[in-house]
Amino acid sequence: MERPPGLRPGAGGPWEMCERLGTGGFGNVCLYQHRELDLKIAIKSCHLELSTKNRERWCHEIQIMKNSRVEYLKNLLSGPLQLLNKPENCCGLKESQILSLLSDIGSGIRYLHENKIIHRDLKPENIVLQDVGGKIMHKIIDLGYAKDVDQGSLCTSFVGTLQYLAPELFENKPYTATVDYWSFGTMVFECIAGYRPFLHHLQPFTWHEKIKKKDPKCIFACEEMTGEVRFSSHLPQPNSLCSLIVEPMENWLQLMLNWDPQQRGGPVDLTLKQPRCFVLMDHILNLKIVHILNMTSAKIISFLLPPDESLHSLQSRIERETGINTGSQELLSEMGISLDPRKPASQCVLDGVRGFVAAHVGRLFFSYETILQKPFNGRNDYDQKLHMILQHNILTLCNFNL
Repeated sequence: MERPPGLRPGAGGPWEMCERLGTGGFGNVCLYQHRELDLKIAIKSCHLELSTKNRERWCHEIQIMKNSRVEYLKNLLSGPLQLLNKPENCCGLKESQILSLLSDIGSGIRYLHENKIIHRDLKPENIVLQDVGGKIMHKIIDLGYAKDVDQGSLCTSFVGTLQYLAPELFENKPYTATVDYWSFGTMVFECIAGYRPFLHHLQPFTWHEKIKKKDPKCIFACEEMTGEVRFSSHLPQPNSLCSLIVEPMENWLQLMLNWDPQQRGGPVDLTLKQPRCFVLMDHILNLKIVHILNMTSAKIISFLLPPDESLHSLQSRIERETGINTGSQELLSEMGISLDPRKPASQCVLDGVRGFVAAHVGRLFFSYETILQKPFNGRNDYDQKLHMILQHNILTLCNFNL
């Protein structure tokens, strides 16, 4: 692919500037589209006149990108947290979107830290979605504030965006890579609940004084009508996470949102040689969970699948949960295909995607499927579909959406 030129008017060749995506302290980010190919890329350009300090930052960002495995981004979509502005997402994003963000950005932060780089400005505006062969990936952008240091080194410069900034930066204290944990934890919490974890209606310099003495396990604080601050170690309701994910996610957020930077992220696992927060993150992402929509109760029930559990064992658990005997059940994969009784129950869970199956018993059941498409849409036109299944005949209602 031909690399696009700079932002000079008329010098774009086959590339045409569509819109300005954002403006930062010393540069602009614009969206370019190829006139012939179905490709879109974002290009960051600096202002013509930069101060000495900003010129150093600009050159430092370029140097970090040269020394790191930084990809050339194309086919960019809107950021994930922009979806929270939609009314249907006022209580947070869907579980699949949250887990996708956790996986992609968590991997990016782990890579930066392994290469002794602190991003220092993780925020929604610096997360974009990229279409990679039909799969939506989250990407970290803007290394303008990134700092190339040893993992144990202490830094003192005050940088970043206030609402997602780690507490020690407000107090002008030395800091380490754990500042990125706080920012990442804040973003994930916001994706789950629809708002930031600590007194989200207040400015940081105000709520910091009310939160700084919180219990290490506290991940949420809100202000009562009386003005009293209520603390909680649990995620607020409602949210889209199934019950099997809620507890490990709360444990992960407790590590990420610990006020003490020395304790934040947890101790380093001596066997895996990585902080506890990444070990727990991998555990959450490796859970094999199947969701079953029971139309008699209009509820989705979820089961955690052991590696070698048989399909009959899963059906027995469904019977105990729903009262529907195993002989009356028909389990379908997300493609509408009956599951193979000779294979383990985990056959209905794809790697990296939580599985959805249909229980067909008695008179009327629906199958439930999920497929990641581009871009992430609202709940009315998202990719979660129901197929109506009768006892003897299967009737598919195309595009019947939740």
